[in-house]
Amino acid sequence: MAWICAVFVLVITSLSAFLRLSKAGLGCEPWPQCYGQELRAQQQGAEPAQADTAEAAARLAHRVIASTALLLILVMVMTALASRPALWPEGRMTLWLLFLALFLAVLGRWTSDARLPAVTLGNLLGGFAMFAVSVRLALTTAAPSSTASPAPRRLAPWAWLGAAVLMAQVALGGMVSAGQAGLSCPELGGCDVSAGTWQALNPWVEPQTDAAQPHHPAGALVHVLHRAGSLLVVAVLLPLALLAWRSGRRSSASLILALLGVQAALGVALVAGGLPLSVALAHNMGAALLLAVLLGLTAPPGRRSST
Repeated sequence: MAWICAVFVLVITSLSAFLRLSKAGLGCEPWPQCYGQELRAQQQGAEPAQADTAEAAARLAHRVIASTALLLILVMVMTALASRPALWPEGRMTLWLLFLALFLAVLGRWTSDARLPAVTLGNLLGGFAMFAVSVRLALTTAAPSSTASPAPRRLAPWAWLGAAVLMAQVALGGMVSAGQAGLSCPELGGCDVSAGTWQALNPWVEPQTDAAQPHHPAGALVHVLHRAGSLLVVAVLLPLALLAWRSGRRSSASLILALLGVQAALGVALVAGGLPLSVALAHNMGAALLLAVLLGLTAPPGRRSST
C-alpha cells in the first residue's frame, strides 16, 4: 500500500505543479506577453478568464486522487497501529502522512487564490515531504533482498545530506516560480543581479509585477541562488554516486548520474525556451524521482508487512 500511496502522491504533486504553473501563466502563447495581457485585464477590473479544459480536468483529477490517497493513508494508519508494537515505526510514518495530507488539504482549501510565495512553498514542500515519507515507508516495509550487499555506514548519512540539499534546492525553485523570477535571468552565461534584492527571499512578500513586465526583476537574486544551489547539489551527489557505485549500489549510482544530467538539461531548456510548461513539469518530477533514489540509499534492510 505504501508504494501505491507514493505513486498517488507523485501524481498529486505533478498535478499541483501543473495547476500552479498554469495559474502563473506558463503554457499560454506567447509567453510572457500573454500573461501580461491577463494582468492588464485584471487591473482593469475584468473577470478572470475561465479555466480551460485541461486545467479543469487537472483540478478534478487532483481532488479525486488526493481524496483516494487520504483514504489509503487512513487504512495504513489503522493497519499499522492495530499491529503495535511490531509495526510502531511504520505507524509513526503513517501518522506523519496523515498530518501532511490534512495540512495540505487545509492549505489548499483556504489559500486557493493566494499569490504569496509562502503558500507555494507550503504546497510544494508539503507535497515533496509527503512523497518522501511514502517512499521511506515503502522501503522500510519492503522484503529484504537476500543478494543485497550491506552498505557502508557512511552511505546513508551522505544520502540524507543529499536529500536535505535537494529539498533546499526545491525550495529555491519554488521561490523562483512563486516570485515570477523564471525570466529574471534570461542569459545562461550570467545574470544582472543589480535589480535583485534580499527582500525577494521573503516568502511573505507578494512579487510586484505589471502588465508591461510580468516577470519580477528583483527576483534575479533568487534565480542566481537557485543556479548556485544546482552546483551544490552536483557537488554533493557526485561523490555520493561514486560511493554508491563502489558499495555495489550501481543501479542507484547510475540513476543519480542520469537524473542529474536530465535535471541540468531541463534547467537550461527552461531558460533558453522561455519557460515552457512541459519542461517545468518535467523538472519538478525529476526532482521528486531524484529524491526517491536518495531515500533508497538511506533505507535499512526491510521486513515484510501489510502496510
